[in-house]
Amino acid sequence: MLNPDEYLEQLYSDLNKASNLTRTQPWRERKADVRTKLLASLGDFPRESSELNAVVGERIDKGDHYLERVIYTTDVNLQVAAFVLIPKGLTGKAPAVLAWHGHGYGSREIVGLRPDGTTDDDPPGMHQHFALHLVRRGMIVIAPEIIGFGDRRLWVDRGKDPKKNSSCVALTSRLLLYGKTLAGLRIYEAIRSVDYVLTRADIDPNRIGCMGFSGGGLIASLSSALDERIQATVLCAFTSTFSGSLLAMNHCIDNYMPSILPFAELPELIGLIAPRALFVESGMEDPLFPVASVQEAVAKLKEIYHSEEVAANLEVDLFPGKHEVSGRLSYDWLAKQLKA
Repeated sequence: MLNPDEYLEQLYSDLNKASNLTRTQPWRERKADVRTKLLASLGDFPRESSELNAVVGERIDKGDHYLERVIYTTDVNLQVAAFVLIPKGLTGKAPAVLAWHGHGYGSREIVGLRPDGTTDDDPPGMHQHFALHLVRRGMIVIAPEIIGFGDRRLWVDRGKDPKKNSSCVALTSRLLLYGKTLAGLRIYEAIRSVDYVLTRADIDPNRIGCMGFSGGGLIASLSSALDERIQATVLCAFTSTFSGSLLAMNHCIDNYMPSILPFAELPELIGLIAPRALFVESGMEDPLFPVASVQEAVAKLKEIYHSEEVAANLEVDLFPGKHEVSGRLSYDWLAKQLKA
């Protein structure tokens, strides 16, 4: 065959046969090894953490909450800009949620702002301004700008329309030459974002959650898998299998991790979150993460949570919709988990 489709299908078939013995081992015997292989696939993390040196740039009264813009350091010559949404009327330490946007124009898209920073009064898009729904349920929401989007694109991309352009491809290809991955850098920054959360006097360090949509779901899932300080996780429009989504159609290169498939399918990586609480939501008409693939992943996650003897800590909502945030059950679930 001149076209390589059947070759790729054979690769997956052969891999399944070769990996079948390992993957049939009890989950608890495999879990530590899967975690080790995930870390290796993500690439090198910095060995020493830089000082956060967090700075609050502004604080705006948004009616039912305050909106702060903060900047903190994650590594040498690398800073994160994040919005922090704070409910009004707090009387003590509050729970916190790290909110991870998907592809689009960045963190402004989930906090109710247009790309220019003005208030977005139009009907929300697929992100549904989900950070606003969380802060209105009594949680402090930290919405970092993911590297490669919005204000954190490469200079060559900054003059382009942020709704249509990111720096994902350029960052991924260049980081590979250093033995790093863009997914790994984003996961590292997510862990550093937890470090920032813990510096805030208004946040209860024992009530930290996260929520991620689409590509932000990758960050939410894998940072939760690796950082046990995160107690509850919501994944929107991401949970699936590699075979049913990333291998079945074109996705942004930032979703791909080298050499992970011989050791684990995607639901097993997500399963590293167990025994902590996990909520999966996905639209039944999502073309990027087809419902059959989602159902297959959920079935595997149910096996993992059952083996950890915490079946009740996994909840699922397959809602009528496409590639979008729903929140019809997940917002209240997260508030309940974090005792907001």
